[in-house]
Amino acid sequence: MLKRKVSLSPKLVKTFIIYMPFLYNMWPTLVANKILKKRLGSTNFVADNPSFDEPLLNYADIDLTPETVLNHHKEKHKSKIFVSTWNVGGIAPEEDLNIDDLLETNNNFCDIYVLGFQEIVPLKASNVLGSENTEISNKWNSIIRKALNKDQSESPHDDFQCIISKQMVGIFISVWTKGDIRPFIQHPSVSCIGCGIMGCLGNKGSVTVRFQLNETSFCFVCSHLASGGKEGDEKCRNSNVAEIFSRTTFPRGPLHDLPRNILDHDHVILLGDLNYRISLPEETTRLLVEKKEWDSLLENDQLMMELMNGNNLRGWHEGPIKFAPTYKYCPNSDIYYGCCCHGKKIEKRRAPAWCDRIVWYGKGLKQLEYTRSESKLSDHRPVRAIFTAVARVSSEVKSLKSLSLSERFEQIKTPFEVSTTDKLVCRKQLSFRL
Repeated sequence: MLKRKVSLSPKLVKTFIIYMPFLYNMWPTLVANKILKKRLGSTNFVADNPSFDEPLLNYADIDLTPETVLNHHKEKHKSKIFVSTWNVGGIAPEEDLNIDDLLETNNNFCDIYVLGFQEIVPLKASNVLGSENTEISNKWNSIIRKALNKDQSESPHDDFQCIISKQMVGIFISVWTKGDIRPFIQHPSVSCIGCGIMGCLGNKGSVTVRFQLNETSFCFVCSHLASGGKEGDEKCRNSNVAEIFSRTTFPRGPLHDLPRNILDHDHVILLGDLNYRISLPEETTRLLVEKKEWDSLLENDQLMMELMNGNNLRGWHEGPIKFAPTYKYCPNSDIYYGCCCHGKKIEKRRAPAWCDRIVWYGKGLKQLEYTRSESKLSDHRPVRAIFTAVARVSSEVKSLKSLSLSERFEQIKTPFEVSTTDKLVCRKQLSFRL
C-alpha cells in the first residue's frame, strides 16, 4: 500500500504551536464543526422582541374556496433599505460615538437598517477560541439605537427596533426596523460559518441573517474574507465565498416552504470586509490613487474581475464606485498606510484597496446610493448603500395594514386594476398580532 507523505508549511506549524493549549480542550468540537459542516444555530440571536412564532395571518382560518383563490390578489410595494459595512479594527467604541455621518439620519429615514461590522474585538486567540464576549456588540447596539431614535416621537410605532443581532467572534450584524413594520416581519434566523483557522474558526467567515417581509424573503451576508495582498491570495477569498454559499443553511419551517440556501432568497445582499485587492504593482496603485484615477484602478480590482468572469459571484451586481479606496489608513488620519511613516521601516506596506464592499443578487433591488463615510475610528473607512426593494403584499395584508399602520411603503404603479367588488371568504376573523 502506498503512503502519501503530508507536509505542513512553517506557517501552519507555527499556528498549531501557538494555539495548541487552546485546541487541546476544544478539539472534539472543532473536529465536529469541520467534518459535519455544522452551522452555529438558527434562532440564537438577540432582538428587542424575539417572539416571531405566531404568523401575521392565520392562513389556516382562511377558506381557500375557488372564489377565494380567484379573488386573492398580490400587490407590490417598495421599501427603502440602508446597508453598511465597517471593519473597526478591534477598537471598542466610546459611548458617545457619533455615527450620524454613517447613517445619514439628518436625511429621510429608511424602513430597514442593516449594519455589518468586522473585528469588533481583536482577533487574538482568546477571542477566536474562547467564549463569545457580547459586551462590545451590546455597546454597538446601544449606539445604533441612540442614533436612530434620537429625533423620534414617543410613539412606539415611530421607534426603531432591533429585530436581529448576531455576533461570531469579530463579525457582527445588527438589523433594525420601524415599530410599525415589525409585525410584517416573520421567520428571522441566522447562520454562522467559520472559514478561518483550520477552515472552521470564526476569525474569518460570515454571519448571515434572513427574514421574510410580507411575502418576500431577504438575506444579508456579513462577511470577513481571507486577507493578503500577494498574487494568488484572491483565490483564498474566492474559496471563502464558495464555502459560505455551500455551508450556510436555514430551516424550512414545519409549515412553510422557506428558502434554505442563500441564493434561494428573493433579495440577497453580501456586505463586509471582502478583502479583495488591486492587481497592480504597489507603486502604480499609489500613484493612481494620488491622481484619483478610480477607473484605471477598478479595471484591475479583484472583486470586479470576479463579478464579471468568476465562478462564485458571477451574476451579482455592484453599483458604480466613485469614492477613494477604503483601506488602509494610518491611525486617526486621512493618510494611507505606507505614506506616513517617514524614515521608518515598514514590514507590510499594504497598498490602498477597496476592501469594504456591498454587492447584491436577485431581481427587485435598485441601488440609490453607494458611498463611504469618513470616520477615523479604524484603518478602514465605513461603506454604505441605500436600496429600494420590491416586496409582494397580499390583499389581506394590505387591508389589515390600512387599519392600524401608517403607509410607509411606496406603492408601485401597475397597468392592472383590482376590482373593488372582490370578496374574501373566511371562517372567522383573521388573527393579527402587533
